Amino acid sequence: MKTSTIGNLSEAQVCHPKPNLKIRGYTLIELTVVILLIGLTVVLTVPKFRYSLLTDDLKSSVRRMIGTIRTLRNEAVRERQAFMLHFDLETNRLWVESAKASDEELAEAQSNSFQLPEGVRIMDVWSWGRGKETSGETAIRFTEKGYVEPSVIHLKAMDGREFTLILSPFLGKVEVLEEYVDFVEL
Repeated sequence: MKTSTIGNLSEAQVCHPKPNLKIRGYTLIELTVVILLIGLTVVLTVPKFRYSLLTDDLKSSVRRMIGTIRTLRNEAVRERQAFMLHFDLETNRLWVESAKASDEELAEAQSNSFQLPEGVRIMDVWSWGRGKETSGETAIRFTEKGYVEPSVIHLKAMDGREFTLILSPFLGKVEVLEEYVDFVEL
């Protein structure tokens, strides 16, 4: 039997190299422990995360109000007309009306108002010209250029948490604070 050599290696060494014992991987036990820890973390955190994002009525109400304010501001600029965002502080309802709306359109807007969830209430609405309104109906005016009078909306949940929404007159943004911040006229 003839053996050929390639360099200093025999044919047997080229076809069947020795295993390199220095190459290491993870054992099945190590991989199982890591997967178990990841699974345990997901099981413990997902319900809390889902509750805080999806079922929190106060936060969803805040998001809905911010969306309504942004949409209203954009509509005022696009339509080139003033709009009013009305609040009924007794029934926790809000609705939008156009400055050029007829009596019939006003009645329809009020009947189609948005009702805040049962555990959330509008505490008060502060505006620069009128001060703090804590009962009855009040409104925030958006001009045809998208400006809004400086205003603050306070919301409260049954569990005691409070949010403050600050409407910036010219910047078109709403600042949200997770506490009650009182404003007074200077």
